[in-house]
Amino acid sequence: MRTRQLRQGILLGALFLAGVWLFSLIWGLSGKAEIAVSQAGDARRQYAALEARKHALEANLAELDTPRGKDAAIRTAFGVAKAGEEVIVVVPPATSTPPSPPPWWRRVLNWF
Repeated sequence: MRTRQLRQGILLGALFLAGVWLFSLIWGLSGKAEIAVSQAGDARRQYAALEARKHALEANLAELDTPRGKDAAIRTAFGVAKAGEEVIVVVPPATSTPPSPPPWWRRVLNWF
């Protein structure tokens, strides 16, 4: 009877240790799966941003492929003008500052 209980105890202990070991493996896998899912979401967002940037760059290249686009890029980059063009400088209108109020002693003297 005693050996039978000992065998059952050893078997239960081994099963308990195997269960703990399996639980730790599953716990580790679930953590890794969570990390993988978050990294996949980050990768999708980066891919979408890169696709948007690609479309913008393709639009810029298409614009630069025209003579007008090349002309605009050269003018912007180097600040040049065509022969016969003149520089127009737009100056904001002069702001008129209101006259400052006279000092208190001047107002007193004006009464007399």
